[in-house]
Amino acid sequence: MQSLKKERLSVMVTDAIKEIIEREQLKPGDRLYSEKQLSQKLEVSRSSIREALRMLEVAGMVKVYQGKGVFISDPAESDHPVREWVEGNAESLREHFCVRLLIEPHAASVAAERADEKDHEALRRYFDAFVSYVDSGDVMQAIASDSAFHLAVAKATKNRTLYILMRTMDQTLNEGWYASLHTPGRLKASVPEHQLMLDTIVNHDAKGAELAMEQHLNNALRDIQEHFGTL
Repeated sequence: MQSLKKERLSVMVTDAIKEIIEREQLKPGDRLYSEKQLSQKLEVSRSSIREALRMLEVAGMVKVYQGKGVFISDPAESDHPVREWVEGNAESLREHFCVRLLIEPHAASVAAERADEKDHEALRRYFDAFVSYVDSGDVMQAIASDSAFHLAVAKATKNRTLYILMRTMDQTLNEGWYASLHTPGRLKASVPEHQLMLDTIVNHDAKGAELAMEQHLNNALRDIQEHFGTL
């Protein structure tokens, strides 16, 4: 298999792991390769492998057992694989949104003050991609575009420490993106919310950007709570 180079690695690696499962005809209950083995096979970092495995676990395709390995699941065995994942990761989701609500509204405010035209172009590009994937129903790519938009907001602050923190969260604490965008109706509801964030940042409306980001995150958290009855 060809080495996977940078694009949005999470989606590329996810598709590559699916290909391995299909090509090797792995069945529910079979053990998948370890993170280290997958990293070597696909020539990507273990953090990229972990991110891809999370996406597959949310979709009900694999189950990750700490200390035991990764096993193939059967999505047909569960009516609600995402619900089961959310219920099993409720504490991580609470922590995820707590941190994001502390950081991202402020980041949006600073981005509105400091973003230049290059930042605006990046935000528009990621927003347009997000809308396109929502319209086509491609959840995985929509998640990738959504997280790229939020990273672009962080980058527009011109605060290197904040950007590195957000990038680390994107790679290792990204459960909220997966859970919220798998919640029925959340993808389409996110479109006008991202539009408002984009508009307020482009218009240098710091307070409006802060409120738009805060509302967006609270809406995502509320939808998870209402649909899955947890958190």
